[in-house]
Amino acid sequence: PYRTVWVEFNDVERALRSINAPPTYTGRDGRPVYALPILIDPQRSPANPVILSNPNSIVEYLEVTYPARPVFPEGSRALQSIFIQYLNDVVLKPLLVLMIPLSYARLPPQAQSYFPTPPNAPQYLAPGPQLDQAWRAVRERFDQLSTLLDKNSGTGGDGVVAMGRDLSYADFAICSVLLWIERVSPHDGWQRVRQWSGGRWVRLWDRCRQYMEVL
Repeated sequence: PYRTVWVEFNDVERALRSINAPPTYTGRDGRPVYALPILIDPQRSPANPVILSNPNSIVEYLEVTYPARPVFPEGSRALQSIFIQYLNDVVLKPLLVLMIPLSYARLPPQAQSYFPTPPNAPQYLAPGPQLDQAWRAVRERFDQLSTLLDKNSGTGGDGVVAMGRDLSYADFAICSVLLWIERVSPHDGWQRVRQWSGGRWVRLWDRCRQYMEVL
């Protein structure tokens, strides 16, 4: 069982400092940077709960502490870490141009104030050739990823998940991006993505659906 607590961008650092959460990383200027998600686990010691602030640290802790449903099949942790780096550095880079402005536009005013104000605020692409070209660039990267994952199809895999048959951390990383697109751009972005790669991403979405519930 777990409980999700939502925190607006402009309240993140204050909220995390108030519970003595460690910084997520150190910025280029040497200052600590506080970011979400945060895991607080009071099960072992309610008076002194475990507090983790880095996604990789969180998943590794959960793997060790609650091993009944692992997301790293044996011997796959290093390869999956490389996969996540590839996903972030290569596949998702052209998507940021589209999604950051859309995400910014959906934030409440107090959260928008955390980010730069116009003209430095993220610029939304209006419908037209420029927007279509941006989505084509995203599709090229997703098609490349699909081609890589297709290599599992001829080796007993189901042609959907990264490790062949069972869902793993890599699949949840991809599906979190799909969820971002569906929530922020349901009528444009998600409708496009649903049709890519012969419907692969919808099939992956369906495989992950049971884990999307927020309690």
